[in-house]
Amino acid sequence: MKYLLMIYGNQEKWDSFPAEEWPEAIAQQEAFNRKYRETGELLGAYGLSDAVNAKLVRRENGAPTVTDGPYLETKEYIASFYLLDCESEERAQHIAADMPFASKEPVELWPILHESATDL
Repeated sequence: MKYLLMIYGNQEKWDSFPAEEWPEAIAQQEAFNRKYRETGELLGAYGLSDAVNAKLVRRENGAPTVTDGPYLETKEYIASFYLLDCESEERAQHIAADMPFASKEPVELWPILHESATDL
C-alpha cells in the first residue's frame, strides 16, 4: 500500500531555526531518505519551495490563468512530501515516526487510495 507523508512549515518557523543547525538537520534527513530508499519503501522525497513561489493555475474561457498562490489563506504550508510503499499502515507509521523532524513537528500520514496507471 502506498502512503503520503507530509511535513508542514511556515517562514517564521524556518527563520527561527538556527542557521548553524541546518547542515546537521539536512544530513539527518538525507540519512533517513537513504535508509528507506535502500529498503525500497521510500519511492520519493520532495522538498517544496517557499509559499511565496507557489502559483495558482486555472482555466478561464479555455485559456490558462496564472496568479500568485497558494490557494489557502494560511501561514502554514506543505514544506516537504514523501511517497512510501509499505506492507502495512503500522509500518508506514513507524517510518513516519522515524523521520528526523517528527521530534519537532507532527508528520501527516495519508493512505493513497487510488493510483492511475502511468504506463498507458
